[in-house]
Amino acid sequence: MKLTRHLAVALSVLAIAAAACGAYAVYSVLARPEMAPDAAFVRLDGSRSSVAQLKGQVVLVNFWATTCTTCVHEMPQLAATHNRFKARGFETLAVAMSYDPPASVIHFAESRQLPFTVVIDNTGAVARSFGPIEGTPTSVLINQRGEIVKRYVGAPDFVALQALVDKLLADPA
Repeated sequence: MKLTRHLAVALSVLAIAAAACGAYAVYSVLARPEMAPDAAFVRLDGSRSSVAQLKGQVVLVNFWATTCTTCVHEMPQLAATHNRFKARGFETLAVAMSYDPPASVIHFAESRQLPFTVVIDNTGAVARSFGPIEGTPTSVLINQRGEIVKRYVGAPDFVALQALVDKLLADPA
């Protein structure tokens, strides 16, 4: 009788251990951070680059349009955030949506002297790679390892965003 009870306890312990291992395996797969896509883009000056080439920096990818009042309203705060952190390895990509006329994007960027990289996503490929981007503004914050840390739909809380950027920049890659 004692042997049967000990065997039952041992089997129960093994079952619990197996369940724990299985749960950990599922958690470790689910807990893996989402990597930023290696989207290629063209800057307003015609030069080409990709998100992968920005690895090692903290990057904010902002999807916007000149016809979006919230986007236009948040641009000064995006510029201030960019200027505050750029010397520490922070980059901002302002990706104009495919429906935004290139002439409007160029005029907007030049007239406001935007201090960060502006991209015209003529084909929508950049938005699709991060997508779906269902509305503007939508921003994606990427850490130095190329992992997506946070997505913002609508204008972010810039105080909280800047605190997170500061924390990410202090984190060794």
